[in-house]
Amino acid sequence: MPQVTHSSKGLQGFRASIGKDALASVVVFLVALPLCMGVAIASGVSPMAGLITGIIGGLVVGFLAGSPLQVSGPAAGLTVLVWQLVEHHGMAMLGVIVLLAGLMQLLAGLLKLGQWFRAVSPAVIHGMLAGIGVLILASQFHVMLDKKPLGSGIENFTGIPAALLDTFSSGSTSLQALYIGLLTIALIVLWSAFAPGKLKILPAPLIAVVTAVIVAAVMQLKIKYIPDLLANPDDINNIWSAIQYPTPDNFKRALEPAILIAAVSVAFIASAETLLSASAVDQLHQGPRTRYDRELAAQGVGNTLCGILGVLPMTGVIVRSTANVEAGGKTRASTILHGVWLLLFAAVLPFTLGYIPVASLAAVLVFTGYKLAYPRAVPGLLKFGKSEVAIYLVTIVMIVATNLLEGVLIGLGLSILKLLQAFSHLEIRWDEDIVRNRVELHLKGAATLIRLPKLAATLEEVRPGAEVHIHFEHLDYIDHACLDLLSNWEKQHELTGGTLQIEWEELSSKFHSRRSSARKAAVRVIT
Repeated sequence: MPQVTHSSKGLQGFRASIGKDALASVVVFLVALPLCMGVAIASGVSPMAGLITGIIGGLVVGFLAGSPLQVSGPAAGLTVLVWQLVEHHGMAMLGVIVLLAGLMQLLAGLLKLGQWFRAVSPAVIHGMLAGIGVLILASQFHVMLDKKPLGSGIENFTGIPAALLDTFSSGSTSLQALYIGLLTIALIVLWSAFAPGKLKILPAPLIAVVTAVIVAAVMQLKIKYIPDLLANPDDINNIWSAIQYPTPDNFKRALEPAILIAAVSVAFIASAETLLSASAVDQLHQGPRTRYDRELAAQGVGNTLCGILGVLPMTGVIVRSTANVEAGGKTRASTILHGVWLLLFAAVLPFTLGYIPVASLAAVLVFTGYKLAYPRAVPGLLKFGKSEVAIYLVTIVMIVATNLLEGVLIGLGLSILKLLQAFSHLEIRWDEDIVRNRVELHLKGAATLIRLPKLAATLEEVRPGAEVHIHFEHLDYIDHACLDLLSNWEKQHELTGGTLQIEWEELSSKFHSRRSSARKAAVRVIT
């Protein structure tokens, strides 16, 4: 009987899945095409730069990824930061910043720090995404009117009513752009909700943008199209014109504090968004689980290449990844093939980009921003306390009021303060029965070295000879220092004729500890 080798099994598996992977890759390509360009426009760079990043995300990162079904490319989560970097440092330095960020990610992956990048409070992550959503919605709403964003997040947000009033009062092409934008958003909502079963596989943003192209062409609208965003409109036929290699002069500035901080910001936010997305993708399928260090290193390689070419940074993105899984993708072949289709489109059909209204792509981003900003995370965060919701809301407000990096850092600071408070908060409730000479002490919170003086002071107030009962039902944690205090105090108290009653069995089961003798408490921590 012939033996089946590992290579033949692999070939059979490839043949079994390649059909589903090919179909899924086409769906992902159709989802990625408008998003790559829309994210680029929102970031203040050429739409072709977004396509190049998407190609690298498919062909390179798709091959190396630790999360096989996750799709990488330009992400809405980085648009605000990239726009700020381009405004402050210029397009020439963006490549250096992205290159440094990619090298940081690659090093972190090789040092196996992938799990640490996931150790960020969900309240901060959701707050970051919601804050980014507000900024995207506010800035792209102006672009949807064929106007330029006003500047900061607050200015863009508060400037929306005036921009609308000016649009309706002037009745210019800005009003036509608004109608195209509203048509795009309406079609996204309607197609997502009411598309026929078999046609639902076609992504709503693509249907909306194609319809907007047809309407704008038939009505001959004099609104802005993608070539209007280019310094040289003829570059629309050459996607590679977006490449801008960093120069030696650019590299000389690489060690400037502002550039290094920018690179760290891109690396941190891109890594957090990527690994959060990877965790979500793992919940959507039953295939291989994410190898986080490998995924982080793969993202580093991709962003290093993007930096060398001077295009947009990338992350793992949940929208395209979800489309990949739902369309039946089984292996990394679907992700790689979507990069192939993007490359073929860029090489053969770039002229079609000239027919796409800017307002339509901006509308896709306005809707994306709305979905990111919608507070759907609040009910889940409430299960862990109102403080989590407070951190979430403060993170959003500070991102909008200041900038993305400062807002995230403030959110992280609050989450750390909450952690410190949790490990330093100790409530002691004292119930005394003077007639029976009995004291009940109820401990709640965390009995740690930080709160040892408070516990010691309470014990010192106990009258000599009293019968003391200490309850641990609501205690979350107790460290060795506090246990040692109780043990020593017990011996001293018994010399006065008193007793100490502690539910040691409950304490043992709760904290993996046990009492070694009738008169001395000794805790063995199981690590």
